[in-house]
Amino acid sequence: MRRPYRCLPLHSTVHPVGGMISIMAHPRGYLCLVLHAHLPFVRHPEHPEFLEEDWLFEAMIETYLPLLAVYERLVNDNVNFRITMSLTPPLCEMLVDPLLQERAERRLESLLELAEKEVHRTSRGDMRKFHDAACMYERKLTLAMDLFQNRYHRNLVAGFRAFQDHGVLEIITCGATHGFMPLIKTENAKRAQIQIAKTNYEKHFGRLPRGIWLAECGYAPGVDRHLADQGVRFFFMDAHGLLYGKPYPRYGVFAPVYTPNRVAAFARDIQSSRQVWSREEGYPGDFDYREFYRDIGYDAPYDYIRPYLHSDGVRRNVGLKYHRITGAGIDLGKKEPYLPDIALERAATHAGNFMFNRQHQCRHLFGVFKRPPILVAPYDAELFGHWWYEGPDFIEFLCRKIHFDQSDIKMITPSEYLEKNKSLQVIEPTASSWGDKGYNEVWLNASNDWIYRHLHLAESRMIELAQRFPVSDGILRRALNQAARELLLAQSSDWAFIMTTGTVVSYAVRRTREHIHRFTRLYEQAMARTIEESLLNDYESKDSIFQEIDYTVYA
Repeated sequence: MRRPYRCLPLHSTVHPVGGMISIMAHPRGYLCLVLHAHLPFVRHPEHPEFLEEDWLFEAMIETYLPLLAVYERLVNDNVNFRITMSLTPPLCEMLVDPLLQERAERRLESLLELAEKEVHRTSRGDMRKFHDAACMYERKLTLAMDLFQNRYHRNLVAGFRAFQDHGVLEIITCGATHGFMPLIKTENAKRAQIQIAKTNYEKHFGRLPRGIWLAECGYAPGVDRHLADQGVRFFFMDAHGLLYGKPYPRYGVFAPVYTPNRVAAFARDIQSSRQVWSREEGYPGDFDYREFYRDIGYDAPYDYIRPYLHSDGVRRNVGLKYHRITGAGIDLGKKEPYLPDIALERAATHAGNFMFNRQHQCRHLFGVFKRPPILVAPYDAELFGHWWYEGPDFIEFLCRKIHFDQSDIKMITPSEYLEKNKSLQVIEPTASSWGDKGYNEVWLNASNDWIYRHLHLAESRMIELAQRFPVSDGILRRALNQAARELLLAQSSDWAFIMTTGTVVSYAVRRTREHIHRFTRLYEQAMARTIEESLLNDYESKDSIFQEIDYTVYA
């Protein structure tokens, strides 16, 4: 039954920006927009609800579904765009998991119910200043629910796959569990991260991956050999990894290079990154954009908001936020109301500014190099929508403006670029990452260094198991496959990252210890040929990632 205060439906079509379609037979340069979509494997069937599972549900509702909606509108309007996305194996495994799909649907239904109530609550008195925002949430969540239930039948991986099959999206993989390659000790374990990821990608997308996102852009010499062995054609790295390579790249970061093993390395363009990431210069800090840190989960009356909290009743973010950034250093209690239409205008303006700067950048570089440069602009996908609420709108405006309003730059995927440019300079890139200070410090410091002696021992033991049992079946094979899963999950770079940043440290520590403990129990039991089936069943239920895994990859 339609509620009396329900807002008008969200239109599925956005009118194009500008009116002239550019052919761009000979562009002055290329833009490679890369969205890295990743979350650690967080699945807790042993609990009816789990706080860290909210990471997935928030990303689905605020980032992945809005991006799919953007892609649909662009395709429907015949906008010729290209975007590259990494969908990591843990994320894909969670997005197709029936338990998590069911929980995500419940979360979406609950949030939509709250949004509908908010349309009514904000229609009177002092709350009226938030009414436009409440109506916006109701419209967007209605669309998200329709996409989730009816369009994609709960399976967002299938949604992204459809756009790859359509030719507007290139989906690449990542290490199996986002393991940080420079700190994985053995070559066998590095190879396993890549080979398992390759197999998982084929399962989800029906083809082999042409490219990979190395977790945290973490590169160390020799990794490219494993990529080449698995048929991976390209990867991404931070600028200094290429600029400090030998010999110096003749086109800087504005053209990919071949590594010694003939894998193409694309380097990040610093200028385009700064315009989005920089705290001082980045678009997401605009005062008219939505304030992330103020939420009605804390502002609304407790009895009113209680049904939308977890069973413990503790206030938390629920996703509906009614205030804008307002200004630098302003206290959360003094933030002004969020005005969606003004924020949307700012997103369009920023998209135009981003395009303008890339045009001038390409014109200048074309004049210097006498060939079209490629500007690689990689970002965490979750920035768009979750952290920067207007981010998906920015992407949509940018794609439309590039298509209709200019003829200097063309959006391109790495595979398309390599088809056009088969002759590349050969460079030996240097060890690097896109983390703070550019190397390994984020993942190896006093807060997390204790994990590596355990991880490295587990690597050696996993290799030992694979070599001792080259052939197995029954419960032994199940145990060996589960041991591989536990090692992989322990290797997730997310846990070391969380320990460094100081957020939910206890959870990251617990996850690392649990996976190492489970691996060790399985190792000891496999070596003794005394496997406890009840214990194995428990581990398989909780850590169910990679059902297709074959432990012999470590041999």
